[in-house]
Amino acid sequence: MSIRQKVLFKIKNVKLDKIEPKKVSTYFGENTFNTDVMQKLISKNTFEAFKTWISEGKTISLAQANEIANAMKEWATAKGATYYTHWFQPMTGLTAEKHDSFISFSGSGKVIEKFSGNKLIQGEPDASSFPSGGIRATFEARGYTAWDPSSPAFIIESKLGKTLCIPTIFISYHGEALDKKLPLLRSDESLNKAAVGLLRIFGHRDVKKVFSTCGPEQEYFLIDKNYYNLRQDLIMAGRTLVGAPSPKGQQLEDQYFGTIKERVLNFMFEVAQEAYRLGIPVMTRHNEVAPHQYEFAPIFEESNIAADHNQLLMELMKKTALRHDMVCLLHEKPFAGINGSGKHLNWSLADDRGNNLLNPGQTPEDNLQFLAVLSAVLRAVYLHADLLRASVALAGNEHRLGANEAPPAIISVFLGEQLTDILNMIEKGVKSKISKADIMDLGIGRLPKFNKDSTDRNRTSPFAFTGEKFEFRAVGSSQNISTPIAVINTIIAESLDYVSEQIKKTTSTGKDFNASVLLVISKIVRETKDIRFEGNNYSEEWKKEANKRGLPNVAATYEALEALTKKENIDLFERYKVFSKEELVARYHIWIHMYNLTLEIEANTLNEMVNASIVPAGYEYEKLLAATLDELVRLKKSAKLKIEEPALRDKKEHLSEVVSKIYYVRRNASEMVKLLEKARKVSDHKRAELYFKELKPLMDHIRKHVDQLECVVSDDAWDLPKYREMLFIK
Repeated sequence: MSIRQKVLFKIKNVKLDKIEPKKVSTYFGENTFNTDVMQKLISKNTFEAFKTWISEGKTISLAQANEIANAMKEWATAKGATYYTHWFQPMTGLTAEKHDSFISFSGSGKVIEKFSGNKLIQGEPDASSFPSGGIRATFEARGYTAWDPSSPAFIIESKLGKTLCIPTIFISYHGEALDKKLPLLRSDESLNKAAVGLLRIFGHRDVKKVFSTCGPEQEYFLIDKNYYNLRQDLIMAGRTLVGAPSPKGQQLEDQYFGTIKERVLNFMFEVAQEAYRLGIPVMTRHNEVAPHQYEFAPIFEESNIAADHNQLLMELMKKTALRHDMVCLLHEKPFAGINGSGKHLNWSLADDRGNNLLNPGQTPEDNLQFLAVLSAVLRAVYLHADLLRASVALAGNEHRLGANEAPPAIISVFLGEQLTDILNMIEKGVKSKISKADIMDLGIGRLPKFNKDSTDRNRTSPFAFTGEKFEFRAVGSSQNISTPIAVINTIIAESLDYVSEQIKKTTSTGKDFNASVLLVISKIVRETKDIRFEGNNYSEEWKKEANKRGLPNVAATYEALEALTKKENIDLFERYKVFSKEELVARYHIWIHMYNLTLEIEANTLNEMVNASIVPAGYEYEKLLAATLDELVRLKKSAKLKIEEPALRDKKEHLSEVVSKIYYVRRNASEMVKLLEKARKVSDHKRAELYFKELKPLMDHIRKHVDQLECVVSDDAWDLPKYREMLFIK
């Protein structure tokens, strides 16, 4: 019996203590130091100063910082926290933390709990080992964390203690952003200025702030921990590097939205409970398309908080799964042959008056403003599709994009039939008949009618309008969403400014305001027409059509990331103070390097699996076949055993096939090792190109022969858990 088969009998549901459910409203956010908690614990003047800091950027005084820090410490220690940490998001895409105790010596060997405003506002972790892309030398260890007051502090619990986590940015000694969060905050500021400027033109003098909002849908897989521990590839790479398809995959579509199994449902209940205590508004949970694939989706929040919450949610999912003897897989493609996981990033714009700028509204004026914002989005995507593609460029996403489960690497926009008709009419300046049953009259000359929810959804589109929001479907499931949001915010800020300038320029000639706005929209609609596509993005026909339109189709990560180093893109980000040239170039180098490291880890893991697990299992089966054939030939001669020649020939052919497959596996593994040696001598960019064009096909070739071996080698000899077990044993 193989190790794999023995594990099969160990798989069972974890025994859980039954907990009486409570109303979520009674404990939602209880582990967050939100504004309601703060208001109760600090003076009115300090609270008002804090709110002004958040809304207008006027920094609080040190005395006020001390008051807030003391209140935060009192609240946290009352809940049992003994340590605090500045919680930040370095360029690894993960989160990082250095814990410090609240204790301070008070004399005579005694300690007291103390926390100052200085410690709240700034920390200094050793930054030498975090990726910086050349911004800092290895020996320059100093880096700073700075409090982000717009995101509430929170308490993380372990079995034996609690820690206060303070969301922060992470910068170098000279002030460059070494993290994911600071560029997002900068981009929101740029977006705010541009959007408020446009609203002023439309007469909204009461709006002081506009911000982006997000709702990232988080897809993931769950597998039993016993199987995970037997798969070197899942442990090292987060995905299966070998594995024959299960006879039953997702063909019957019986997993999608199906009944959630009890073991998984218990996991989901615990994740939601912990999320609610941290103020994470998890709204939806369900089975996804592939076996053992699931999704959580939250309510929309301000983008900065949504990004923090998504990072927290991913950590919660991984920790909670272990308590249920399962492992949560966040890789974009953990299993070949079935759907991978994305993180559909729903993005919108809201103002401080509670209005959604992507809502058509109920009045002609609102409709016209909506179309102006919509045209700005179209222009942004049309001009900067390369940056959107770069924002989701990582090794895991290469396996998913364009695989008939996710959008292609071609960036396009879906608006739906009705909005498309409206834009076509505006472009031509003519009115066309539209059904009066589900639309409202805008009442403006040459402007047609349309309704609020004007279209079905297009799940194949990478950037689709889905009613009051756009859904960026190309984001990978493991990604930190801060970078895609920062890119979206910046390119749309630039286009909002462009729309504002064009409206001012046109109205300055004496034209009517409404006519001027329509003229600007019409021009943008004409210029950006190629970016709009309403059909099936998965089809080969669309790839051909996109090529005719001149839309880029960038499959390789190393090519997509080159957008970060283009002069026009550097100028854009510097103009909007989101990234400096040094910060952009650094990110290019970091992400190319991380891509290469990912492929190297995968290749070395595959080589180890081939030599330590797969080939030995093949040899055992080869030995069994050879011994059987040898015995039959002997018996045919000595005992005159009657064996039909075709039967004997079949055994010989089968043995030959197994011998050949083992040979091909070993030969290609040897070539893979040589390729890795060759790659060490070239630049990071050339290495990434080499890995994409040569290493990945070579790994796929090894996998093909390994998977064929898996299908014939005796179950008793094959120790690696199989797809049919990992994906279907609940």
